[in-house]
Amino acid sequence: GFFLYEVLLRFVEVARIQGDASFAAHCQSEAAKLRQNIEQHGWDGEWYLRAFFDDGTPLGSASSPECRIDSIAQSWSVLSGAGDAERSAMAMEAVDKLLVRREHGLIQLLDPPFDKSNLNPGYIKGYPPGVRENGGQYTHAAIWTVMAVARLGDGDEAAELFHLLNPVNHTRTAADVERYKTEPYVTAGDVYAHPAHAGRGGWTWYTGSAGWMYRAGLESILGLRRHG
Repeated sequence: GFFLYEVLLRFVEVARIQGDASFAAHCQSEAAKLRQNIEQHGWDGEWYLRAFFDDGTPLGSASSPECRIDSIAQSWSVLSGAGDAERSAMAMEAVDKLLVRREHGLIQLLDPPFDKSNLNPGYIKGYPPGVRENGGQYTHAAIWTVMAVARLGDGDEAAELFHLLNPVNHTRTAADVERYKTEPYVTAGDVYAHPAHAGRGGWTWYTGSAGWMYRAGLESILGLRRHG
């Protein structure tokens, strides 16, 4: 929902450049309606829900037996600008408290992982708990967390989290290398949180997350942007 809001507002700009005022107005109207609906139905009390199942069961709720919180909804409430400012700040505090694992140098996508409940979110439940998207670090989402923290104005915290994700810092010692097990000079697509493999990297050379990490450092933390 937050991502769609962002896309709609960008299409407003495209439509205006093309001289299509009616489509620009339509996108603006739909974005406003979407934002209102998200605030009305997507807030869980301390953070935003992740999704709804077809029967209306919420996912990413404090009442959920697994996946009580998911980082993507919280980060994009900030990055899209669609979230209520106070709620978004509260949601990012919950991410820091519940999903940032400083001792293992990672930021979980969600917690607790899917395992024994009846919730069926799709293919990610096929991964063991704490591996890849199922409660491990999904690096795309971890970087969006860094960008959201920077957008909220906490540059020191954003820089700290950036260093937390930097693969170089996962291989400072022989013990670190043995735990991380992947290259220190490329961004890993995921990092495991499973107790038996906590801090182990996976899916290196995954350029999508590398591109986002480049943007996080250059644009979000250093504040450098290209215009024109």
